[in-house]
Amino acid sequence: MSTSAASHLSPSYPNRAAWGTAPKLRAWQQEAFELYFRREPRDFLTVATPGAGKTTYALRIATELLARGVVRAVTIVTPTEHLKRQWAEAAGRVGIPVDPDFKNSQGTTSRDFIGVAITYAQVAMHPALHRARTEARRTLVIFDEIHHAGDAKSWGDGIREAFEPATRRLSLTGTPFRSDNNPIPFVTYVEDGDGALRSVADYSYGYGPALADGVVRPVIFLAYAGEMRWRTRAGDEIAATLGEPLSKDQLAQAWRAALDPKGDWIRQVLRAADKRLTEVRRHVPDAGAMVIASDHEAARAYARLLREITGHGATVVLSDDPTASKKIKQFAASDDRWLVAVRMVSEGVDIPRLAVGVYATSVSTPLFFAQAIGRFVRARRRGETASVFLPSIPLLMGYAAEMEAERDHVLVRRQPEEGLDDFLVEDAQRKKDNPDVLGDELPFETVEASATFDRVLFDGGEFGTAAAPGSPEEEEFLGLPGLLEPEQVATLLRKRQSEQLAAKRRRSRTAEPEPERSPHEELHALRKELNSLVGAWNHRTGQPHGVIHAELRRLTGGPPIAQATAEQVRERIALIRKWATQRRSR
Repeated sequence: MSTSAASHLSPSYPNRAAWGTAPKLRAWQQEAFELYFRREPRDFLTVATPGAGKTTYALRIATELLARGVVRAVTIVTPTEHLKRQWAEAAGRVGIPVDPDFKNSQGTTSRDFIGVAITYAQVAMHPALHRARTEARRTLVIFDEIHHAGDAKSWGDGIREAFEPATRRLSLTGTPFRSDNNPIPFVTYVEDGDGALRSVADYSYGYGPALADGVVRPVIFLAYAGEMRWRTRAGDEIAATLGEPLSKDQLAQAWRAALDPKGDWIRQVLRAADKRLTEVRRHVPDAGAMVIASDHEAARAYARLLREITGHGATVVLSDDPTASKKIKQFAASDDRWLVAVRMVSEGVDIPRLAVGVYATSVSTPLFFAQAIGRFVRARRRGETASVFLPSIPLLMGYAAEMEAERDHVLVRRQPEEGLDDFLVEDAQRKKDNPDVLGDELPFETVEASATFDRVLFDGGEFGTAAAPGSPEEEEFLGLPGLLEPEQVATLLRKRQSEQLAAKRRRSRTAEPEPERSPHEELHALRKELNSLVGAWNHRTGQPHGVIHAELRRLTGGPPIAQATAEQVRERIALIRKWATQRRSR
């Protein structure tokens, strides 16, 4: 289409020449772009890991379709109000004027705009209006994070009705999987061999390839366990150790106790994260950090703790704050250290300088975890690394170990096999749009919550041994350089773990006899030793921690570790050491 033919739409109607000053497409973006135009599809689903550059890719397709005259309008659908503005700004930079302030009550927008940016909720409130707008002109619809179209039946039904007449539909997501059985509109599903329907992407670019290409940063996960004590509404005092096998209720309450701002666990973890940020800023001066909190009250309390720890205030972003978008933009452009937010910053928000994170929420779906970690992986130059601090929760450890796994959205047609762990089944069936905060129905008062450095997870491996906060072992990992290539990270982690184990052996040979410990101290030390051995066995064999503990318990007898006696724990330690000896001798 010529510029003159399109002038009635907008004085800045895009054309190929407008891309002369645009950044060159990355290899994956160019490959996906070329595949799109070879196929000329009506529907196209692109799955690309968070931080890979989906926005640039989608807008490049939009400008080409507009320049060719295939479409004459663009509608961008996003999960949040903030993302509407983020998309509109990005579109404006490449010559596509998009109105992010369009309201359903308006019906139409100014002729200065080629398109609008709207939310899924906005479409669901008036799908007939958006259908009429789509029918009025040949329209490209870009669905940002299309998995949100399944968040509620009204959302899916709304976009299906509104955009069924669209000339082209481009769906984008960094996490195509969901935790429920709601189908995603305009996504193709095919039957697999297990009686389920599985989503099919037209183009996929996962975290593993993106890491190899230097498009995203490597992520170092620093996990913290600890001793928790809480008092129930009935007045009973209960203790549990985070990082050990626990029942569903024990895990829920121990997790909540750890995140309680009144306890020491979160204070100790925030202090460690701030130390890590200081180290990163030696090499990346503007590096920032973010705490992802469960709710508004906790977010404000964490900000107060950060002020006590650092002597500086933190930017607090809450979902009901009308100035939230402005605060995010200001923080992104500053060199301030800390941002504290609830859910809204976990997805799609672009703050490339974020390099340190604290996962201080009990949201436990794989989708939320992946999107949250995606806020820290956007690479600006090679060598930048991301560090994320999190509680030693089995589900989170599993997600961290599977960062490179690619998932599809599966619509299950059959019941889960008998014998699957109830907790995992329930977690997999939770909906993304639910708060998903474990244990909210179990009121209690935190009595004590202390943190223990547990281990480092990187590239599917585990490093380090349990240690107290501030110990030399913890400090060595917190002091990793802020600029390292992925292979350098793995080499340095292995080296430091080897040095720590060697130092521990030397100390054990030369140490003076320790004073006699109380029964509580003895049991605590034995539990830590067993957990360390289980972690090493997990790293050696790939077996999950829970499976290893269950097998030790089956072979030696006795209750779960939280109720086991010192003698029973010693038996398990002896058995797992025997396994290690037999494996080395083979």
